[in-house]
Amino acid sequence: MLSEKNTFQKNYKRVDLRFGLCYPNVYRTAMSSLGYNILYNSINEREDTWCERIIFPGIKSLESNTPSKYFDILSFTLQFEEDYFNVLKMLKDAEIPLKRSERGANDPLIIAGGPCATANPMPLSDYIDVFIIGEGENVMNDFIDSYLDNPNRSLQKYLDVDGVYIPEYDNETRIAIVNDMDDAYHITNPIISQGDDETHSVFNNTIMLNVSRGCTRGCRFCMAGYLYRPMRQTNYEKLIDIAVETRKNTGFNKITLIGAAVSDYHDLDMLIDGLEKEGFQISTPSLRIESITLDTLKTLKKSGLKTITLAPESIEKLRKVMNKDILEIQIFTVIKNAVDLDFNIKLYFLIGIPGETHDDVKELCEYMKKIADMHTNIKRVKFSINPVIPKPHTPLQWEGYDFKDIKKKTRFIQKEMKNYNIKCESPKKGLVQYILSCANRQVGAIIEKSLTKNITMKEWRENTPKYDIDDTLPWNKINTGVSERFLKIEHKRLRNLKQTPWCEKSPCYNCGSCEK
Repeated sequence: MLSEKNTFQKNYKRVDLRFGLCYPNVYRTAMSSLGYNILYNSINEREDTWCERIIFPGIKSLESNTPSKYFDILSFTLQFEEDYFNVLKMLKDAEIPLKRSERGANDPLIIAGGPCATANPMPLSDYIDVFIIGEGENVMNDFIDSYLDNPNRSLQKYLDVDGVYIPEYDNETRIAIVNDMDDAYHITNPIISQGDDETHSVFNNTIMLNVSRGCTRGCRFCMAGYLYRPMRQTNYEKLIDIAVETRKNTGFNKITLIGAAVSDYHDLDMLIDGLEKEGFQISTPSLRIESITLDTLKTLKKSGLKTITLAPESIEKLRKVMNKDILEIQIFTVIKNAVDLDFNIKLYFLIGIPGETHDDVKELCEYMKKIADMHTNIKRVKFSINPVIPKPHTPLQWEGYDFKDIKKKTRFIQKEMKNYNIKCESPKKGLVQYILSCANRQVGAIIEKSLTKNITMKEWRENTPKYDIDDTLPWNKINTGVSERFLKIEHKRLRNLKQTPWCEKSPCYNCGSCEK
């Protein structure tokens, strides 16, 4: 049974706005989302608004058990494309008309944000009234102010709010981001969840410390690396103060460092050392191989970390295609050091990289075997194999998804690596994710149909998009700051195995993000 501390309880008669913060995935996933938690705490600091959580499959709020349809605003956080199905299910189960054109004055205003909404709002554009483009806490106060100034059904008033896309107007929208992480909202009084495993977040009883946002390494498959440029970092002394304050409020002694590129954080060693001196145990979801030092590994081991997560992505030739030109000596040095320090190791690899051949996949299998055999126990080395999913606003947005090719390669890897600790993502799931990522608004009809019928593989394949380099893309009204000119250059360079150096260690290559 779920028990929570540090939730916000308010008198609904004394607030002007009831705000339902919806997460279209299970509790464990919702409460692992730092962005979702930031919105909950930051909105509730307003005296005029009560923000309550509604988490799938529920349709009532956790705070007061209020049905979804009685809220003024319902806001969906879209972290994963597959959650689109649950968005419509939550609306249907709450007896709220699915399509925005069918809703009236007595229905909640339906808004959505998060990385999927930012990248391509089209698949849900017939169902969502307003999309928040970018980092939500940078927009939400202005949005709520606009609502309270004139709480009618007209959406035109929101056109003046930065970072807002309104399907009814199909307006051009520029992404909104927090420019200075020292001014960003940092949680020091998080919700404490107690209950069974299903109600534990991934970071249960752990302080999520937001060290940085954005990444400019330029891995050509990474949507987050293009959406949220430039990289912004929180001062390490401020982070230590936040951790100490949060421990006072929660009793938590474990830290998880959160950021798109944690190991690129300029003062990482000083941060880890400072936290370790305060007696914290430290972990991080993943580390970038070329940024990891032996001292960093030793400090993480000393703080109690048991598993190191790395992402070599592929063999050397194909890493160049993805602009992830990590030297072999760096990879094997980090793995050897991790083995010597008795870490468990988890590694992520991709298949379906442009230009990849069957011989490349054979070489990848031998590569993974070589890595696993470095450990005293090959089962302590886990491999996760995932198909490349072309994403909006990346140089791969003009690439397709070859289902048959991915399926063939996946079967080969599963057979070849059967004696190793390996998990392969479903090729069909990859196809569905690609369609939901890159399709236009017509795919919304398939999402809606899934509420009552099973969608066949034939239907999915018939709705698979494919774009040429000069096509107008469905998400062309969303301006992330990175120019289309730059993305086209990167697309050409990947075909020629050319690398684009990290801008923090080379001259600016004018991607456009620093002009946001």
